[in-house]
Formats: sequence, C-alpha cells, structure tokens
Amino acid sequence: MFLTISTTGTPERPATDLGFLLHKHPDRAQTFSTAHGTAHVLYPEASAERCTAALLLEIDPVALVRRSRGKGRGGAPDAALAQYVNDRPYAASSLLAVALSTVFKSALRGVCAALPERAARPLPLRIEVPAVPARGGAELVGKLFGPLGWTSVEARPVALDERFPQWGESRYVQLVLDGELRLADALRQLYVLLPVLDDAKHYWVAPDEVDKLLRAGEGWLAEHPEQKLITSRYLARRWGLTRQAMERLELVRLAEADDIDVEAIDNAVEEILTDPALDGAETGEASSDATEATEVTDTANATDTANATADTAAGAAGAAGADDGRVRSFTKEPSLADQRREAILTALRATGAGTVLDLGCGQGQLVQALLKDARFTRIVGVDVSVRALAIAGRRIGLDRMSERQAARVTLLQGALTYTDKRLKGYDAAVLSEVVEHLDLPRLPALEHAVFGAARPRTVIVTTPNVEYNVRWETLPAGHVRHGDHRFEWTREEFRDWAGEVARRHGYDVAYAPIGPDDPEVGPPTQMAVFTQNDKTVVTETVVTGTVATRTAVTAADEQEGKTA
Repeated sequence: MFLTISTTGTPERPATDLGFLLHKHPDRAQTFSTAHGTAHVLYPEASAERCTAALLLEIDPVALVRRSRGKGRGGAPDAALAQYVNDRPYAASSLLAVALSTVFKSALRGVCAALPERAARPLPLRIEVPAVPARGGAELVGKLFGPLGWTSVEARPVALDERFPQWGESRYVQLVLDGELRLADALRQLYVLLPVLDDAKHYWVAPDEVDKLLRAGEGWLAEHPEQKLITSRYLARRWGLTRQAMERLELVRLAEADDIDVEAIDNAVEEILTDPALDGAETGEASSDATEATEVTDTANATDTANATADTAAGAAGAAGADDGRVRSFTKEPSLADQRREAILTALRATGAGTVLDLGCGQGQLVQALLKDARFTRIVGVDVSVRALAIAGRRIGLDRMSERQAARVTLLQGALTYTDKRLKGYDAAVLSEVVEHLDLPRLPALEHAVFGAARPRTVIVTTPNVEYNVRWETLPAGHVRHGDHRFEWTREEFRDWAGEVARRHGYDVAYAPIGPDDPEVGPPTQMAVFTQNDKTVVTETVVTGTVATRTAVTAADEQEGKTA
C-alpha cells in the first residue's frame, strides 16, 4: 500500500522543509520493520518549489495471518487460500495507520526541534492514497474529511475491472486531499479515519484504544459532525469503549466552549475519595461516613460533628452496658445530607411527580433514594463529571439491575448551563446543592436551561445558608463549607434570587428549612420549591441582553379561544 504527502515552497521557505517535519532526510531512502511487513520512506521529488514524501508499506500475508489469526479482516478464518489472498497488502487500512504512527511518530505529535515554527503553522499539502476501502463510498469520505479544513476532498471510485465496466464500481476509492493544514493535524486525521473508512482493524481493540483515539482526535474530533460514527468504527463497535470515548469527548467540547481545562469541569469527585465510596457501593454496605465524605455538596464539618457526637454516645453506651450488664441502644441522628434527601423526597411526593430529573446528581445518592420509591417511574440523573456518573452507576448497581428496574433510570452526561432537549417533558427537577458550585455570572445560563427551556412542572432547589456557618465550630470565619463553592447565600439573598426566577419564568415559589432551624441564624440548608403557574412569563436572555415576554397558555385558555 502506498501514500504520498506533497507540499510546495519558496526560496525563503523551501518545500524540502518537509524532510525536517517528517524527520526523514530527502536524500535517503529509509526502511523500517513493522509487525506485519516493511515500511519504506522515499522522496520521488525534492526541490525548493515542490517536495513529495512517499510511504510504501509491504505486507507479508503469511505474517499477517499468523500474527492476527481471528482478529480483523486479515485474520478471518475463511477458506484456506482466502487467508493469504486478500486486499490487505494493497488497500490503505489500519495497517497503514499503524505504520504512519510508527514511522512518523514525532511528526504526528507536531514535534520538530529544527523548525518548530514550521511545525506549528499550516502548510499547503496534497495527500494521495491510491486505494482506500470505503464502506460507505465516496459520500462517506466527504462527510469525514470535509469538515476538517481541506479545500478539496476527492474520492474517485475504483472500477472492479476497467475491461468490464458493466461490473460497476468496487468499494475502493482513490483519495486526494488538498488544503492548508498543519502536517501533524493531517497525519492524525489519516491515522484515525483510514481504519474508520475500512470499518475494520487488524488487531484486537483494547481499552487503551480510547486514549489513542482522543490523542489523535485532539482539536477536531470533539466537534466533528460524524463523531459518533468515527468513534464507533474506530473502536470496532465495542459499545462500552465507544460510550467511554463519547463521554470524554463531551467533556472536551464543554471545556473548549468555556475556554477552561477538562480537569476543571470533571472535578465533582475528588480522586482520594473515589475508592472508599465505590467499595461501599459495590457491596451495598456503604457507611454514612463514607457517603458523606464523598458527597461534594455537603460540608465535612457538619458530618464530622454529627458523627463524632454519635460515636461518643455509642462509646458511652458500650461502657455502661459492660458495667451493669444491661444493653442500651442509641439511635444515631440523621446527617444533614440524609435530612436534605428526605425533605426533597417529601416535597416530590407532595407534588405527585412521577418523572424526576436529578440535575447535578453527583455520585447518585438521591437517584438511589428515588429508585426505592415505586411512585417515581422515570428517573434521570445528569452530571458533567464522568467520574461521578461512573460512581453513581455502581452505587445503584445499574449493570446488575433487572430489565424492568433499569428502564426506570438513566444517567446522562451534560452541563446544566446549556439547553438540552433530553431534559424536556419531566414532572419535576431537583437542583440539590448545585447552584453554589457555579460562578455567579453563569447562573442566568442555568436559569434559562432549567426554568426557560426544560420547564418541568416543579423545580426544587437546595443550597447552604451561609448565616448558619457560625454554628460550625471547626469552620474558620469567612470560609465557605466546601472548596468548590463559588458563593453561599444568606436567607434573604436566596429568596431574592428565587423570587426573581419565579417571576421571570411563571412559577410560584415556597420556602422550607432543612435541618435544625436556629432562631437566630436559620437552618443549615434552605430549600425553595417552584411550581408552575399560568401567569405571564418574562424571560430575560442575559447572554444577549434582550428581554422577551411570553404568555403561558393553559388548556382552558385554548378552549375559551376556540369557543369564541
């Protein structure tokens, strides 16, 4: 199989700089061994005006069968001769992609110590591959390469036999790409898309292929319109790996949209706390200590204080029982998180909701509680963190559920500051200890996505009451309860915000305390329950600065209009 890369140049920037970028000298032909044959790099032409590098891969059919038996097209257990007589030595496939990554390893990474500025800038490139197996034809070739910045994408079908035109076209195309791209970007695209077009690989697709795909797809795959097809085919249609890759690509897309690092988005779970929570979730015996420790929406101080008090009482009970021979039982006070979940469940039951969104579900504590109540027939947990969703899935035993139970619950990755059509049509939505994790300028986006776009009949919001912080003896003055909290509201600030949201989007709002309601500073957690009404809705699109008025129309209004 054969591939050429050509570029043009000027006396100031000669085309032979391609040799520096590929780390292969134009004056020499070089040979490299691969697992299934030999790769040759040579330059058919090399001048200041035009330079062409060619990669010729010679495949040993016998080695291909022996090394890849039972894997991919080359090792398929066909008839005896078919194992050795096939298109693999001639058609560009995963074999050529692997050769590209082996022979042009530094160029793929965009590394060139001699000419770093040339490696970082686009070059006029022309890439030709005489025979590319394309399952999907020339149309698919255009869909895959068209959005990637190429000026021209040409895929000429190859006839089955030129002497017999009535036989029609084969599944192979002659691929020609023209445009100005960085050489590293062009090579990475070929590395991913050649096996995708072929829809086969000559080796077993292991979990580390996800990392390879994301590295090679950096900068283009997250926004590609055919992302799902590319990911699925590249990973040999292994659904588990495809789902993992898609989730990570979604994080990349969100990070690029917000111009922040991926790690800053996927920060809902602290690494040090992951394993204990998973261990408990796996066995169904997670202690309240472990649950509270991994729940980012709670302050560690509240949990430590409650647990320390209960542990002291239990120790005293044990000592007393040992002295007088009598057994005493002490009931441990529910933690603040337990009280909050129970308050949310009570509010949901009061509304008669059957379908519920847990927005910012974290590690799935509320989802787990909702599943225990049969009146909630459809439960969706949404979080931006892949790690948190993985823990949530294991906590609720998603992979071990019966088909009927699994049909009740869905875990989705998504950012709450973006509208999402998947979240429409639900009875209720819960934002439990979520709003304080957003920067204040992002709150209008969340408000629009939840109250303006999704518009569930009921929305429940809980958030810490900063006034109560003085009651935490171990919390330094002026500190928030969790390191990721961007702010914490007083009762008045929370009511001002909730009232404005209700007014703008046509909701009534009621408030309730969670936890001990201190007469001076109020409860540790405050809750607002929003219920849709049929008043005029004033939607303020803060992002664009425009204000629109929309009137909610009830069924009675519609009927009255028809009667009139």
